[in-house]
Amino acid sequence: MSASPLAAARVLRFPAAMTAQLTPLAATLPSTVPFVGPETQERALGRPFRARLGANESLFGPSPRAIAAMAQAAGDVWMYGDPELHELKAALAAHHGCRPENIVVGEGIDGLLGYLTRLMIAPGDRVVTSFGAYPTFTFHVAGYGGEIMRVPYQGDHEDPEALIAAAEQHLPKLVYIANPDNPMGSHHPAEVLERMVDALPPDTLLILDEAYIDLAPPGTAPSIAADDPRVIRFRTFSKGYGMAGLRVGYAICAPDLARAFDKIRNHFGMGRIAQAGALAALADQEWLATVQSRVARGRDRLGAIARDNGAVPLPSATNFVTMDLGRDGEFARATLRALTDLGVFVRMPGVAPLDRCLRVSVGDDAALDIFAEALPLALKAAR
Repeated sequence: MSASPLAAARVLRFPAAMTAQLTPLAATLPSTVPFVGPETQERALGRPFRARLGANESLFGPSPRAIAAMAQAAGDVWMYGDPELHELKAALAAHHGCRPENIVVGEGIDGLLGYLTRLMIAPGDRVVTSFGAYPTFTFHVAGYGGEIMRVPYQGDHEDPEALIAAAEQHLPKLVYIANPDNPMGSHHPAEVLERMVDALPPDTLLILDEAYIDLAPPGTAPSIAADDPRVIRFRTFSKGYGMAGLRVGYAICAPDLARAFDKIRNHFGMGRIAQAGALAALADQEWLATVQSRVARGRDRLGAIARDNGAVPLPSATNFVTMDLGRDGEFARATLRALTDLGVFVRMPGVAPLDRCLRVSVGDDAALDIFAEALPLALKAAR
């Protein structure tokens, strides 16, 4: 039996490639992701990593109280989570001494950066960031057609003065800085960030990414009023709280900007389990203090491993240590490949001259034992 004329017409009208329906901007974007996940690498290797030390996750895990709260919430997972995130926003506001109106919660800092970029950036709008800085921000900016202006690091640090100079020159919508910094692990004291805010051009918003602030030394977090319209601060439950797989991040900003997120955010993006876990984790500051102590000990051990192998561990205010191998990016990439072959997942900065380094997350004793065994073998293979 032949197909009906209507069915035939449908076949004829169906596009040969669905990419023909992409927007002109989307069609120009590369098919890429900011990071290649360890799972992707494990599939390529055909075996799991022996030590997972590349994604800056917390191998110490979340608070047992958070695990219990998430397990209890699992029984109610047939219900949507509260789209207003009332309890979590109230708890975060109390923790930071601000109002719930100052808080935005979303799917990790990565998701919130996407929302902010969607709110602020139209094709041709400029942003300022650093070469080698966290790539998810520029990934989102490119996705909305923004123009990215970059400045180099100053040694192993973000360069606030260069960022402000670029902002004065280009008058961007957004300036991005992470403090503490990824991928180098360095940080600036609070007063440097406070001066940076005061030096911003009018109509420029500072994005202050504080993903690692829970692991930084006292005096790193600047004193910035939550109502200050010049700044939006991003925080996360992924690092110190050990819940990277849950995807809960939040922003602290002026109420007008916080309300703007309601125009475009996924109102059911935070499920019941995520909300319950974040609430319980925030309430368990004793566990966070325990993790902070373990991270400090782990940084010391990674520093010793680096020095034992002729590398220089850079000072770290995060849950990773960046190791200067003392040569160039080709040597560091060869070492990284050798570590991968040995079953050790680490990462490295992607931009010269930062790419002379390896970046190794703090792990438990078992994981660091494996890294200590593998690093000299990898360096030998690279040489």
